[in-house]
Amino acid sequence: MDFSIASILFLDGATNGAIYALMGLALVLVFAVTRVIFIPQGEFVAYGALTLAMLQLGRLPGTVWLLLAMALFATLLDLVEGVRARHGAAALTRAALRTLSLPLVVTALAWWAAPRQLNLVFQCLLTLAIVTPMGSLVYRLAYRSLADATVLVLLIVSVGVHFTLTGLGLVMFGAEGFSSPSFWDARFSAGALTLSGQTIIIFFVSIALILGLKLFFDHTLRGKALRATAVNRLGARLMGISSASAGTQSFALAAFIGALSGLLIGPSTTLSYDSGFLIGLKGFVAAIFGGLASYPATAIGALFVGLIESFSSFWASAFKEVIVFTLILPVLLWRSFQHVGDEEEE
Repeated sequence: MDFSIASILFLDGATNGAIYALMGLALVLVFAVTRVIFIPQGEFVAYGALTLAMLQLGRLPGTVWLLLAMALFATLLDLVEGVRARHGAAALTRAALRTLSLPLVVTALAWWAAPRQLNLVFQCLLTLAIVTPMGSLVYRLAYRSLADATVLVLLIVSVGVHFTLTGLGLVMFGAEGFSSPSFWDARFSAGALTLSGQTIIIFFVSIALILGLKLFFDHTLRGKALRATAVNRLGARLMGISSASAGTQSFALAAFIGALSGLLIGPSTTLSYDSGFLIGLKGFVAAIFGGLASYPATAIGALFVGLIESFSSFWASAFKEVIVFTLILPVLLWRSFQHVGDEEEE
C-alpha cells in the first residue's frame, strides 16, 4: 500500500465515520434521556433515502401513509387515556389536533407534490418533514407507557420495533434497492486523491449538525431541559421537566438525524429496506466507545470505526464487517473494568 491508496482509504473512512458519528450521537441522545438502546435508528436512514427516491420517481412514498396511520393510532390512545382521566371534550379535541395536525398537513403536501417532481431541495425538505415526526410517534406508541421499565425490557421492545419497521419498509418500498442523485457533482483532484462534491457536503452537514446540537443543548431552554433529563431523570421531574416530553423530543431528533443521514448517503450507495440496520449498528459500536454517554468520545469512536472499515475492505474485504463488530468486544471489556457497581438507576 502506497501513500496515494492510504489517502483514498483515509478519506473514504472519514466520510463513513461522519455518518456513523451522527448515528452514534442520536443513539447516545436517546439512551441518555430515555434509557432506550434504540436499535431501529438505522431504519430512519433507510426511510429517509427511500422516501426521497420515491419522490424522485414521482410516486407517493409509503412512509406518508405510515405516518398518518401512526398518528391516528396515537390519537386513539390519547383519547382513551383522556376519557379514563375524565378530561373534557375541549381537552380531548386539543390533544387530537396536536397529534394529527402536522401529519395531515404533511400528507396533503406530499400528495400534491409527489407527482409534480419538484426540485431536489424541496423533495429533501419534504422527506425530512415526513420521517422526522415518526420518531416522536414511535416513542408514543412503543415506549412512553414503559418509561419506567428496566433497560432490558426497553431493549426487547426495541428489537420488536426494529423488526416491525423493517417489515413495513419491505411492504412500502419492496426488496429493490434505490439510490438518489448527488447534491453536488463537482470533483476536486489533489494528486491521486479525488474529492467529490457529495463528500464535501457530507462533512459540512455533519459538522454543522454536531455544532448545531451543541448550541441547542447549551443555549436553548428545550435543549437544557433535555440535558437535565439526561443527567438526572428524577431531578428533572422534580424541577417540573416532563420526562414524556423529553422522550418525545429526543426521539424526534433521532429520527431527524437518521433521515438526514439517509439523504446524505443515498447518492453514494444503493439502499434497500434493510440497509439501515448495519449503518445503525456501526453507529452503536461508535456509541459504545463513548459508553453511551459521551458525545465527543462517540464522535472519535465513529471516526475510528470508519477508518477500520475502510482499511479492512482493502486488506480483507470479505471480513470487514466481522472486524468492525469485533471491535466492540475489547471496548466492552474495558468498560466493564471501569464500572464496579451494576445497580440500575432508580
